[in-house]
Amino acid sequence: MKKLTIVTILAFAILAVGCVQNKVKVPSAPEEVSLTKEQLMDKIKGGWAGQTIGCTYGGPTEFRYSSIINDNIPIEWPDHRIQWYYDHAPGLYDDIYMDLTFVEVFEKEGLDAPIESFAKAFSSAAYPLWHANQAARYNIQQGLMPPESGFWMNNPHSDDIDFQIEADYAGIMAPGMPNAAVHYTDEIGHMMNYGDGWYGGVYVAAMYSLAFVSDDIEYIVSEALKTIPTESKYYQCMADIIKWHKEYPDNWEITWALAERKWGFDIGCPDGVYGTTNIDALINSSYIIMGLLYGEGDFYKTIDVSTRCGKDSDCNPASSGGILGVVLGYSNIPEYWKKNIYEVEDRNFAYTDISLNKTYQMSFNQALKVIEKYGGSVSDESVTIKTQVPETVRLEKGFEGHWPVKREEIRDHIDNCGEMEFNGNGVVLTYLMPMDNSGYEAKVEVTLDGVVDRTVVLPASNNHRSLELYFKYGLPVGKHTVSLKWLNPDRKHPIEVRSKIVYSDKPEEHHHV
Repeated sequence: MKKLTIVTILAFAILAVGCVQNKVKVPSAPEEVSLTKEQLMDKIKGGWAGQTIGCTYGGPTEFRYSSIINDNIPIEWPDHRIQWYYDHAPGLYDDIYMDLTFVEVFEKEGLDAPIESFAKAFSSAAYPLWHANQAARYNIQQGLMPPESGFWMNNPHSDDIDFQIEADYAGIMAPGMPNAAVHYTDEIGHMMNYGDGWYGGVYVAAMYSLAFVSDDIEYIVSEALKTIPTESKYYQCMADIIKWHKEYPDNWEITWALAERKWGFDIGCPDGVYGTTNIDALINSSYIIMGLLYGEGDFYKTIDVSTRCGKDSDCNPASSGGILGVVLGYSNIPEYWKKNIYEVEDRNFAYTDISLNKTYQMSFNQALKVIEKYGGSVSDESVTIKTQVPETVRLEKGFEGHWPVKREEIRDHIDNCGEMEFNGNGVVLTYLMPMDNSGYEAKVEVTLDGVVDRTVVLPASNNHRSLELYFKYGLPVGKHTVSLKWLNPDRKHPIEVRSKIVYSDKPEEHHHV
C-alpha cells in the first residue's frame, strides 16, 4: 500500500471540500433583483399590514405575562378586532405611529432631512411615550439634543426596546439594501437609544430589507445579524437563538428557557432591574427571531410564537409579522388575518393624519428614491435593486462597567428622605408625582457627596415628564451620599421617592446557605 504524501492528502481534502460546497447550497441574494412596481408595492403593503396585524394579535397580552403564555390560554382573533382597537385603545399602535413620525419627515423634507427635524417632530408630537422614547423626549425638551439624548449616561432606558419597535420604516424604504437601511437608523435611533438599544433597530431594519429579496427565513435572520458587532451582547444573544433553534428545531420553549436563563436579566431600565417588566431590546429581539425561525414561514405560527414568548408581546409579533409580511407580500397574507385590516386602511392612526393607505404610498415613494440613490434603477413598470452584503456597524456598549447590585424600596415623601447612602459607582432614584396639565414643574436640587450636582426639573405634564427623579453613573466605586431639596414645594404635587437602585462595577456575590 502506497504511503499518502502531504500533497496527496491536501489534494483529497480540497476535493472533499469542493464536493461539500457543490452539494450544500449556501443561500444568498443575487447582486441585482428586479421587481415590478406592483410586486414592490405588494411587499411594502405586506410589511405595514403584517406589523399592524401582529401588534393587534398580541395586544391583549402586552406585559400581562412575564413568562411563556401557555397554549391553553386562548388568544382570540374575532371579526373587527383592529377596528375595535382603533376605536377604544388606539395607543396600542405606538410602535406604528412612532414609525410614521419619521416616514412623514422623510416625505416632507427628503432623504437627507436633518436630525433636528426628526427631533422636533418626535419631541413635540401629541402622543404619549414611555421608556427610552420619553426619556429622550424629556432630554430634547430640556435642550439635550441627539445623539446625547439617547446616550446611556443621559438615558437609563437606552437599552430598551423603543427604537427596535419603530425601525420598520428604515428596512421598508431600503428594499434589498441592508446597509442603506442601517444608514437611515443611525441618527434617528440614537435620539432615544444606544448600544444594544440601537442594535435592536439596526437588526430589525436589516431583516426587513433582506425580506424583499429572499424568502429564506433562516438566511434573513442570519444574514441581517452580520450588521451587528460580534463582540456585543446583542450579537451573542441572537447567535445563541439561531444555534439553539438548530439544536431544538421542534421546541421553541426550550430555546426560550435557555435565552431567559442566560440573557433575561435587565441591567438598565429602572422599571426592569430586579423586576419582571423586562423591556430590554436584547431579550425582546430574541422573541422576534424565535417567531420567525419556529414559525417556518407560516403567518399564524410566526406571530403566535413571538406573542407567547411574553414580555412586550404586542411589539414583538408586530416585528416578526411585518418582516414575514414583506416576504409573503400583502396578497399572500392569509385572508383570515387580512380581512380585519380592510376596515381601517383609510382611517388615520391616533395622533396622526396618516392612514395605512397613505403609509403604503409614502413608503413606496421613498423606496423608489432609495433604490436610485444606491445605484439601482426605476422605470415606468419596474425597479432594479442593487442588493448589498451587510456591513458591520460600530461597537457600542452601554452600561459598561456598571451592574445593578441593590434595589431598595423607599416609598417616602421627598422631605423625609434626608441623606441617603450607597456603595457603588452609580445610583438611580425613582419617584411618583401626580401628572396633570397645570403647567407646574417641580425643581429638586440634588447634592452628591456634599456638593450640589444639579437641579432636576420635574414637569407635571405627562408628555414632558422625567421618568426618573435622579440618576448618576460613572462614579468612583465606593461609598457615596445623595440628598434632595425640593426648591418649589406644591401640596397639589407631592413627590414620593419610590426606590433607590445602586450600581457597582461587577455583580454582587451571593452566598447560598
